[in-house]
Amino acid sequence: MWLTEGIVVMVTNIVIIAAVVLFLGVYVSWRAGRLDRMHTRLEAAHAALDVTLVRRSSVALELASSGLLDPATSLLLAEAAHEARGGTQSELTRSELTRNELAQSNLSRALRAAFAQPGFRASLTGKDGADEMLAEIEAAAQQVFVARTFYNNAVAGIREARSKPLVRLLRLAGKAGLPEFFEMDDAPAAEGGESAGADMQRLAG
Repeated sequence: MWLTEGIVVMVTNIVIIAAVVLFLGVYVSWRAGRLDRMHTRLEAAHAALDVTLVRRSSVALELASSGLLDPATSLLLAEAAHEARGGTQSELTRSELTRNELAQSNLSRALRAAFAQPGFRASLTGKDGADEMLAEIEAAAQQVFVARTFYNNAVAGIREARSKPLVRLLRLAGKAGLPEFFEMDDAPAAEGGESAGADMQRLAG
């Protein structure tokens, strides 16, 4: 009788241990799979951000060379767009990423400086292709804002997930580097106001 009870207890303990091990295995596997999917979404968000940044700089270059702007504004915008033409790229060091963020911010300021000139739109009224070009650059700037928001949200999600003790203990992220936020000035261009002079001064400095 005692032996039978002992066997039952032992079998019960084995079943409990096996169930716990199985549960932990499933949980860890789910965690690893979730983290992998998050990294995949991050890559997609990064690619989308890169495309929108390259598109914005390309459209800005078109605007600078269109003859719609005065020579000084055209030169300022062309230089800023050329520096920002590389997009975000990938596998950048922190210093390289910082320089890239600065180049993208300078392009935003150059666009604001152009659009914020008093009577900017009125001066383009009736000029061939002006409305289409301005609509295109505004759309490109809006796409950058949306893409950067999605990308930074994806980065925040991964950084939070990777901060969990179990993820760190079991190194579920593997050798993947911790993603960095992409911080830039992407405030929209708007006609009129005092920002044109301030942005011009920043770019000149």
